[in-house]
Amino acid sequence: MPWARDKPLGWIESEMGNEVKVKEESNALQVPLEHAKGIWQQFTQYVSEVKIETKRVTWPGKQEIYGTTVMVILTTFAFGIYFWVCDQAFQYTVSHALKYFMHRG
Repeated sequence: MPWARDKPLGWIESEMGNEVKVKEESNALQVPLEHAKGIWQQFTQYVSEVKIETKRVTWPGKQEIYGTTVMVILTTFAFGIYFWVCDQAFQYTVSHALKYFMHRG
């Protein structure tokens, strides 16, 4: 398998079969440190972009919030009443069907 070689990390094979050292031992600790700095820089850039996008958002006014809240409450009650009526109709139908078939048997 090409990824499971017995070579130590930091070494690669050249085309001629000679081994070439990629990183010096003194630079071996700088790579994780540079990677950590890169992650921190990406995070701070992300946070600054989120702040910029938040300022661009068109936030709803009080009138729009009030209107949508009232609409949600009214719709919730309407669906509640509808499902209650459906439940009562199914309960009536099932109970009468059971009574009918229980008394016949």
